[in-house]
Amino acid sequence: QVQLQESGPGLVKPSQTLSLTCTVSGGSITTGYYAWSWIRQSPGKGLEWMGVIPYDGSTYYSPSLKSRASISRDNAKTTVYLQMNSLKSEDTAVYYCNALKRYPFRDEYWGQGTQVTVSS
Repeated sequence: QVQLQESGPGLVKPSQTLSLTCTVSGGSITTGYYAWSWIRQSPGKGLEWMGVIPYDGSTYYSPSLKSRASISRDNAKTTVYLQMNSLKSEDTAVYYCNALKRYPFRDEYWGQGTQVTVSS
């Protein structure tokens, strides 16, 4: 059973950089065909996919973030990271880590989410 746990600063000032960590237990982040995504939900809005780092280490991002986001991983620590710069109040949201695979069968896990508030 894969488990994901997000962690982060909670409160960040505008224009600063956000750093979030997704600690993975019960599985590898480099095998098993899983893709590791960051997804957020702002107050009163739906889920917004931010980006993904699949098992092969490539990365893909939502164009809406305009290159502000960066996803990386530490294979030895089975940890996935999100960095996002130039934070704005609109980035206030609950940030989730997600693991999804579609082959050879569909399997998906979510972390419980971590609240990030952007405020001075």
